[in-house]
Amino acid sequence: MDKIKTGLAAYGMSGRVFHAPFIFTNPHFELTAITERSKELSRERYPDARIVRSFDELIGQNELDLIVINTPDNTHYEYARRALEAGKHVIVEKPFTTTVEEAEELVALADAKGLTLSVYQNRRWDCDFLTVKDILAKGLLGHLVEYESTFPRYRNFIKPNTWKETGTNGGGLTYNLGAHVIDQAVQLFGMPEAVFADIATMRQGGKVDDYFIIHLLKPSKAPEVKITLKSSYLMCEHEPRFVLHGREGSYVKYGLDPQEAALVDGAMPDTPHWGEEDPSHWGLLHTEKDDKVVRQPYPSLPGDYAAFYENIYRHIRQGVPLQSDAREVIGVIRLIEAAWESSRTQSVVRV
Repeated sequence: MDKIKTGLAAYGMSGRVFHAPFIFTNPHFELTAITERSKELSRERYPDARIVRSFDELIGQNELDLIVINTPDNTHYEYARRALEAGKHVIVEKPFTTTVEEAEELVALADAKGLTLSVYQNRRWDCDFLTVKDILAKGLLGHLVEYESTFPRYRNFIKPNTWKETGTNGGGLTYNLGAHVIDQAVQLFGMPEAVFADIATMRQGGKVDDYFIIHLLKPSKAPEVKITLKSSYLMCEHEPRFVLHGREGSYVKYGLDPQEAALVDGAMPDTPHWGEEDPSHWGLLHTEKDDKVVRQPYPSLPGDYAAFYENIYRHIRQGVPLQSDAREVIGVIRLIEAAWESSRTQSVVRV
C-alpha cells in the first residue's frame, strides 16, 4: 500500500490530541516525522516516527508527502507557504490564516503547484453537529426560523505561559472557537449577506478576546433564519450548545462532543464505540405536528473526526472531492474579519 508519509509541525495539544492519533490509526497514512524542539514526548506512543528539531528540518524531509501545520496561529500562513513551496500537500489547523489576503495567496499557490490544501475544521464531525444536520435534513422542526450555536468555556483566570492567552502569536476566542461555530453555520446555511458582532475581553488582566456574540444576517441558503453564534470563557453554568427553533418544534442540546475528552484521556480512535455519546447527554426534541406532541431525547449520531483524514487520503490518492477545502474556508476568515470590524465600528458590516 502506498501510504501517505506525514509530518507534524508540532506536538503540543493539537498534535498529541487531534492529529497524531488519527494519522497513526489510519492504515493509509504513515506518521513519519514529528517536530519537537527539545523534548521527545512523542517517542513513547509513536516510536517509529522520526523526531526533528525545527520546521526547516521537517520540510527538508524529502520522503514526506503531507505536512500538518498545527503551530501557533500567526505561523500558519508562513509555514503553509513554505511547505507548499517544498512540494508538500498541506493541512492547516484552524484558523486557516489571520487575513483573507493570506488565505487567497495560499490557495493560489496550492493550485499552481497542483497540491492539496485543507483546513482542519474537525468539528464538522462532532456528534451534535452531525445530529443537527440530520434533524434539519429530515425536516423534523418544520420551517427553521432560529439557530443558536454556543461554545461554552469556563476559565476565570489567565492561563500563564501560553500564546493563546498572551496574544504574542495570535490567539483569542474569535479566531479559535469562532472559526468552528462560523464554519458550522456556513456549512448549514451558506455565506451571509452581513455580520453584526460584539467582541470583548471580559476577564481581569486579559490580553485577548474571550467573549463574542456574532449574528450572521441573511445567509444564502436560508435568508430568513436568524443565526446567533456565541462563546465565552465565563460560562460557569453552561448554556445549550445548540438551540434550534422551527415552526413545528425545537431542538435543544447541552454538552460537548465526547471525542476531545476521550483523546485527552489517551483513548485512540480505533476504540470500539468511538464517538458515541451517552444517552443521558442526548438533546431534547420537542415537536407539535397534526395535534401530536413529541417531547423526548433525540439520539445523537456518533462523532467521527477520523472521517477528515479518510477524506484526505481519498482526495490525494483517488481524486474524490475534498470535504474541508481551503478555498471554501476563506469565507470563514472573511467573516471573522467582518466580525472584528463590526465590533470595532458597532455597525452591521456587509460581506
